Amino acid sequence: MRSKALSLPGGRRLLLDRPIVMGILNVTPDSFSDGGRYTTVERALEHARAMVACGAAIIDLGGESTRPGHTPVPAEEELRRVLPVLRALRAALDVPISIDTSKPAVAEAALAAGADILNDIWGLQDPAMARLAAEAKVPVVIMHNRREPEYSDLLGDIRADLLRGVDRLLQAGGRDEQVILDPGIGFGKTYAQNLAVLKHLPAIVDLGHPVLLGASRKSVIGLTLDLPVDRRLAGSLAVAVYGVLRGVTIVRAHDVCETVQALKMVAAIEAADAAATGSGEGPIPGVGAP
Repeated sequence: MRSKALSLPGGRRLLLDRPIVMGILNVTPDSFSDGGRYTTVERALEHARAMVACGAAIIDLGGESTRPGHTPVPAEEELRRVLPVLRALRAALDVPISIDTSKPAVAEAALAAGADILNDIWGLQDPAMARLAAEAKVPVVIMHNRREPEYSDLLGDIRADLLRGVDRLLQAGGRDEQVILDPGIGFGKTYAQNLAVLKHLPAIVDLGHPVLLGASRKSVIGLTLDLPVDRRLAGSLAVAVYGVLRGVTIVRAHDVCETVQALKMVAAIEAADAAATGSGEGPIPGVGAP
């Protein structure tokens, strides 16, 4: 049964009774979309505030680019980038903060500084990360990833890999209720495989955990539409809406205002009552009289 809320540190809870948006905050010089834009505490905080004002329910903070061909950075450098920003976010914002890292040392320090959620692109393949997530009892995003895009059964293999990540958490003493699954669009998959995973998102949703979809501005959109990174908004919104209609709970997005608006529109349509479409309905909100 999918969780309707996530338990956060300090007794707080994050409701998942409707789809929510996770705003991306990269404090890196080389991220594929916005590298170098938010590398100071002031600019990072300003951007985070703007995303929250637009309706972001989570801020996802990352200090190392994971784009194809990225240059890995040591934990010390990643911590230098994220900790000052994290402390500023924690002091200024009430929304949950996710730390996007695959390094246990960074994750541990971030949790101590006030992070609420772990977001691991390697799906707890590092036993130390699984132990940390279990001990901290915080929500953890278990993302699907492989070194090479080699599969005998694409959806079956992805499901099995994700369930192995869940099992690693449980074997370390964690709880099923902590789990968020991410199919890992753009990671360890070819263009065609990414499209197939998007088409078959219900196969991931059916595993019974909240599902996070992170496809914003990614190459699968750029290749499909033949557009550069800064012109992929429409494609990103299409993928977000498609995912929500197939059961995705959390949409990870760069363009938070537009994504929140798109999901509000979806929710309004789904909530419409056919019995209310009679002749006495009245004017449409926001539309002037003829």
